[in-house]
Amino acid sequence: MSKKPLPDFLARAHDDRDPSPWLALWLDQSTPLPDPVKTAWLADSSSASRQYLLPFLRPLARTFIVLLQVLKVFFPRNWSHSGALHGLLVWGLKRFVSPEANWLILRHFHLGSQVLAFIGRNSPAPVPTSPLEPADIDALRDDLFLKHDLNLFNFVIRLNQALRDQGLELRKPAHLDLTMLRDPGLQLEDMPRGRLNFLDLQSAIELFTPLYQLLLTDNDFWRAANSLQLDETIGIYCATLLAAPEHLVLVNNKHPLVPLSTLRAGHRLVIHGLSTEMLHALLMRFKAAQAEGGVVHTTSGDASAQ
Repeated sequence: MSKKPLPDFLARAHDDRDPSPWLALWLDQSTPLPDPVKTAWLADSSSASRQYLLPFLRPLARTFIVLLQVLKVFFPRNWSHSGALHGLLVWGLKRFVSPEANWLILRHFHLGSQVLAFIGRNSPAPVPTSPLEPADIDALRDDLFLKHDLNLFNFVIRLNQALRDQGLELRKPAHLDLTMLRDPGLQLEDMPRGRLNFLDLQSAIELFTPLYQLLLTDNDFWRAANSLQLDETIGIYCATLLAAPEHLVLVNNKHPLVPLSTLRAGHRLVIHGLSTEMLHALLMRFKAAQAEGGVVHTTSGDASAQ
């Protein structure tokens, strides 16, 4: 297999009179992302599809959301075709979406499952989780996008119900269990690379969002859009367990108690994916520190390797 060429911002020499903003973002170390993930993210973000196609697709997609909201007033309340939705999503991902975007989408299911497992296992009232770990794009046919949203809300409910029932509060443990954290093992080279696989992540999400609205019930679509608000909630849980509240600055997907319009769901879904990548990378850093120093103690208020 031939080696994939470097993105343009890494391949060309730096010019002080015409610096690449993408190179600056790639070199910047203020956000915790592994180099392969950052490279894929910025290669996708700097693509021609993202630059030239997204500005036209985004207003069209949002117009369809408004029109579909009006049309669904006349639909049966329980109108739902999740199987058709996931079949269309898989078809679109395999034939039109860029390898980088598909890789990041598949990673998201694995990373999100690991983050929930980390919280559930380190809670003073441990709760089980239902991990979603698709090995390839075809595995998404099993309603995985819908299950992802259901898992998140069910986890928050079960966790807090368990804490309330036992009169406990989430707190930093004396010893962190980080054994569930790992690289998913998915390979960018395994993603589809046909002639039409050019669509960037943000454009794909904007196109797919009206399909969500059309083929899911209003409750399922509203829940999917507003599950993004739980980014702050999950961030607070992890910051509490790590005793590292300063890392909450990396999470910014609006207040969980203030539901937003579904019109911006596509953009916020991209933020959700990036937040998950950064949170997982942060947890992996803690795991590496634990492996080097033995145990990560958090009882003193700082999370540090001892």
